[in-house]
Amino acid sequence: MRRIVFILLFCYSKLVGQAQIESIFESLPNDSIESMSISVHSSILPRLKTIKKESSIALAGIIDVTNKLDGSYYNRMGAGFLVNGFLAKKWHLKIGTIFSTANSEGQLHPTSMFESTIKDKPVFSDFRGRVSYTPHSMFNFQVGIDHNFIGEGCRSLFLSDYGKPYPFGQLRVKFWRLEYLVLYQFFREKTINNEWFQKNAATHYLSLNPTKWLNIGLFETVLFQPKDTLLNRGYELEYLNPVIFYRPQEYALGSSDNVIMGLGFSVKRKKQQLYGQIVMDEFIMKEFTSNRGWWGNKYGLQAGLKGRFSIGKWNYFYRTEINIVRPYTYAHRGSGQNYGNQGLALAHPYGANFKELLAEFKFQKNNILIKAFVNYAERGIDSSASISYGSNIYASYLNRPFDYGNKIGQGLHLEQLKSIFTVAYQIHKETNLQLFIEDHLSYIFNPTLVQHAFIFGIRSQLWNDYRNY
Repeated sequence: MRRIVFILLFCYSKLVGQAQIESIFESLPNDSIESMSISVHSSILPRLKTIKKESSIALAGIIDVTNKLDGSYYNRMGAGFLVNGFLAKKWHLKIGTIFSTANSEGQLHPTSMFESTIKDKPVFSDFRGRVSYTPHSMFNFQVGIDHNFIGEGCRSLFLSDYGKPYPFGQLRVKFWRLEYLVLYQFFREKTINNEWFQKNAATHYLSLNPTKWLNIGLFETVLFQPKDTLLNRGYELEYLNPVIFYRPQEYALGSSDNVIMGLGFSVKRKKQQLYGQIVMDEFIMKEFTSNRGWWGNKYGLQAGLKGRFSIGKWNYFYRTEINIVRPYTYAHRGSGQNYGNQGLALAHPYGANFKELLAEFKFQKNNILIKAFVNYAERGIDSSASISYGSNIYASYLNRPFDYGNKIGQGLHLEQLKSIFTVAYQIHKETNLQLFIEDHLSYIFNPTLVQHAFIFGIRSQLWNDYRNY
């Protein structure tokens, strides 16, 4: 018996690990590329990087001074701090926050957590923070207020980092060729009386590498409201189970909670990667094969290709991606069970009822970064507040105009072309302090509407601040 205990203690001591939380940030040409391996899982963000570092804490200042010219002049000025700490070779703390003021609400971050006004000027703050505990190399625990991202694309049909950050608790288990994510999320919404109410989600994602070049992921999440007008359910204990399948559990509870499931994949070859996602909100094969456009067949598809290459001292990154989502996907009877948080989508920023084609091209040399982004989208939006054509995930699907004949682009048809061109120079690596200029162009067809903006400034870009939709 003593020998068994000694062997277990010896194995545990060898498994003790220290992990650093990386940032959820766009893929750049100078990012390190890990060789193909059955132990590498890149679809769960932020990544965990194994390091060896003694206890330390670092504090750095961050700034954001942004000026926008689009026929008039807007400016945004902000400052904050970044804390990055390590403790006892098992703990990692990462906190970033910025407080800003602007002369127009159009300059507010869409992700800002707290908004107010001072002397008639909009004021907002953006906060992200995580505490990570890695007892050994197989397990990682995290709590914080932040985004999480699942997928390989520019967009994600599972869970993306658009919208506002939220409190969460997370468990990751990594063994053999598997990585397993259990995520508990705490969202909130406003009622028509402008009062906040709580809603929660529990998410599973299983990532499997059958070979060095192939990854398969299984996704499921359940949205539920712990309190409504009839019952105060609290946090459903059944959803705390880290290994259940939510759809059977939902039926067992007799609930009307919203369950979304999906399948992801990626195929790697050297520095190139083909990837995709299939998300299903509701689906009946009989209705699908009948080809009658039943409203309840709610699903989305993603396919993309990305890669890197070098020419001389310049490093290049490219991506092309297609996203298609059927009407009413992610929506529910009300905002208590839809797939959103604080009025914004948790997956694709367009919500549903759209087709999108996008492309990115970036090149980098030392501290100089040049980026080009373009996307074309066809969408169907609502023409009135009383009828939902399936684009706005916050509109109840009970307000649909018909059960059959639904198709992507129904409602008020909108076509849009958007481009962003960026040149940036990195001044400080740790805080990603950049001098930058950006040119934004948006062209809307039928009726024609052209919007152009020129943006320049200096910023510490610690997280994605999207303007590409």
